[in-house]
Amino acid sequence: MTEIYHINCVRIVSPLNDNVCGHCLLIKENNKLILIDTGIGFLDTQHPVERIGQQLIDMVGYRFNENITAIRQIENLGLDPKQVTDCIISHMDNDHIGGIADFPQAAVHVGAEEFDSFNSGNPRYLKLPMAHQPAIKTYAAKTDEWYGFEARRIDIDTEAEIYLIPLFGHTAGHCGVAVKAKDQWIFYIADAYYLRAELDDDSHPVNELARMRAENNDQRLESISRIRKLIDEHPEIEVFGYHDIEEFQYYNSETIH
Repeated sequence: MTEIYHINCVRIVSPLNDNVCGHCLLIKENNKLILIDTGIGFLDTQHPVERIGQQLIDMVGYRFNENITAIRQIENLGLDPKQVTDCIISHMDNDHIGGIADFPQAAVHVGAEEFDSFNSGNPRYLKLPMAHQPAIKTYAAKTDEWYGFEARRIDIDTEAEIYLIPLFGHTAGHCGVAVKAKDQWIFYIADAYYLRAELDDDSHPVNELARMRAENNDQRLESISRIRKLIDEHPEIEVFGYHDIEEFQYYNSETIH
């Protein structure tokens, strides 16, 4: 049986919003736990300046609290963090991979383009979350499709179907993650948008931040357009991103499958 938990593993205070979240997923199947993105890690909360740097802390607006790290929330659910076997990563910005270091036994699954960018010297990425040299599985372009999107099936033995879905733009290899459990599709679109308002309001102030942070803004806008089309044509699919606190509060950390 597949159970999926929604957990918030980041808190950011910014001029646009004083409660920005980091909406991760925890998949439980029997004795196996799988994280989809990992948020800020426990080690980050204990040594933030050393691991992240004061300049980035101030620029982003991080607020550190070990109780919202994935490892602590897994413990609070009565589960064993040592059973985290895999971390599926949308992209390698620090607020998505900081928690990887808390699960050194876990394999990391990421799109090939994103891992290449991470290793290219791109200054947006921090190396410390991967310093323990976890097992890496990368996923290159495929001809398989999911509702018109390219789909790269994750190589993990699960009852749930799990795919990386390229949504390039925010970063060179940014992907969403589609999960099917108990006949219900959910589509986590990560940072393809920061706030769901971007889908309908071109004048929203967050659009400028999204443009500034995009590696390729034309690709980012194309990804948003395709997400909008999917939502219009397939309202049965649950779609949500990483940073929108209103989306996260809708799920409220409950098991949904």
